[in-house]
Amino acid sequence: MTSSSATRKAKIAAATPRGGLGNRRGAGNRSGSGDQGGGRRGGAPSRVVVATVVVLLVVAGVVTAVILGAHDKNESATSGGGALPRNVSAMGAGVVVNPGAPASAPTLDLYEDFQCPVCAEFERIFGLQIVDLVKSNQVRLVAHPLSFLDDNLGNDSSNRAANAAACAADAGKFLQYHAATFNGQPAKEGTGYTDAELQGFAQAAGLSGASLQTWQQCYDAKTHNQWVESVQTQAEKDHVNATPTVKLNGKALSLAGLTQASLASQVKAATK
Repeated sequence: MTSSSATRKAKIAAATPRGGLGNRRGAGNRSGSGDQGGGRRGGAPSRVVVATVVVLLVVAGVVTAVILGAHDKNESATSGGGALPRNVSAMGAGVVVNPGAPASAPTLDLYEDFQCPVCAEFERIFGLQIVDLVKSNQVRLVAHPLSFLDDNLGNDSSNRAANAAACAADAGKFLQYHAATFNGQPAKEGTGYTDAELQGFAQAAGLSGASLQTWQQCYDAKTHNQWVESVQTQAEKDHVNATPTVKLNGKALSLAGLTQASLASQVKAATK
């Protein structure tokens, strides 16, 4: 599932905004500081996972995922700041990646967890196509970064990655950060991301100098953490029980048999 370095750079570069996006926003032995997932597990409250079923089918560009579980509320729900990321209207709402899209463009809601391997496969198949749809304003993309896999995997990498993406959204780099994070997803599920890796994704997304410093301050302070938790809570209320979940004008698309061609045709049919 890993990509070559050249392929990763191409995907991240492809996410660089043009036109409608201009105003928005290896696995191995990995070690982390005390601030990272590995260092937090020992002192974190025990978490209860009700059920988890993951089904991955990749045949000729087909991805199907089913994940059932419960997000156990803990101290992360109230820690950190309550500021909304750029282009987010309210707690629980997703990031509107291209708010300048015309009213005729259908809304594409994308629910993903940055630790979800099926989501990474979905991004491998459909990621660049969705970027193109966003750049041309053929869809209004709303991203909902989820964090329930922290409970299932016993770490906090989904929460930290979602916070990191929210800080990137403040700099107008959500789509680029999203691409960099999935391209850098570890091969072994549950390994998680180190803080250094998440910072590296910010640099890969195009942040440097003062903008990278601002991102780092936002990430370190968990400026958007209450929003991150609210997105997960709202997704559960909306009965989103699979990642990835893709909705077109509020209707969930079946991922069984979904291809780039069928996604394009459904988007065209939903355009006013």
